[in-house]
Amino acid sequence: MKKFGLKEDAPEKEKSTGDEGANEKTRLLDLFIHDLTGPLSIVSTSTANLLHKGDRYGPLTDQQKRIVERILRNVHKAQTLLHEMIEIFRSEEGLFQKELFFIEKVIKESLMDVLEISAPNIAETLCQAKDQEEFHRCLKDHGIFIEMTGEYCKSPFCHDQKKIQQILRNLVSNALKYRRERMVVSICGNLDLLISVEDDGRGIPQEGQAVIFDRFVRLKDKIRADVPGFGLGLTGVKSLIEAMRGEIILESREGFGTRFMVRIPPLQ
Repeated sequence: MKKFGLKEDAPEKEKSTGDEGANEKTRLLDLFIHDLTGPLSIVSTSTANLLHKGDRYGPLTDQQKRIVERILRNVHKAQTLLHEMIEIFRSEEGLFQKELFFIEKVIKESLMDVLEISAPNIAETLCQAKDQEEFHRCLKDHGIFIEMTGEYCKSPFCHDQKKIQQILRNLVSNALKYRRERMVVSICGNLDLLISVEDDGRGIPQEGQAVIFDRFVRLKDKIRADVPGFGLGLTGVKSLIEAMRGEIILESREGFGTRFMVRIPPLQ
């Protein structure tokens, strides 16, 4: 056995340096997130004022209105991404807001969040629905289906609503991007909440499935090269679910669609 000496102590020194570097990166990221919140809020408010307060700022032409609406959609997208990063950091620190809420309401809000950015015309139609029946009929007309069975059809679920909504929002967004015609969100479970989000898209090749949850990984789509995204969504989803003591499973076959299945136990 080697005696303790300079060479034996070096790895410990390197580890300490690595930890300090990681902590510094975390502090810098915290500052980055904090400093972005204010400017984005100002841009969002100012852009909304241009759209909705024509009597004060002057009317917009149709072309100007379309451009300003596009700016506002992308600002909201940036704000959503920022808030999701904050929720991921909170979950990694074990910080959860315990509350009772109805899953159907969260599904509806998640869908509206996604559609307001990706398909604002559909979102506008849904906003005008008079009741739940008309809302679901409109969804079906656009190939979106919600299926609910089990305890949480009528009973509330206990957990952090923001984080459940973030998980659903990301899975729904992916499914809508890659589907051909249909997307199905299924909810069941009598104790643990079971979520399934399925699309009828081209599926994920076997080699892609091994890295799909890795950070900054974006699988190339040979048919649609313009699919937006940063490769952070599924990484964040997996991080959230694991912090919530749950699990996520991917089922996909190239040419036959994709399904993500999530299990989340209630917060005790």
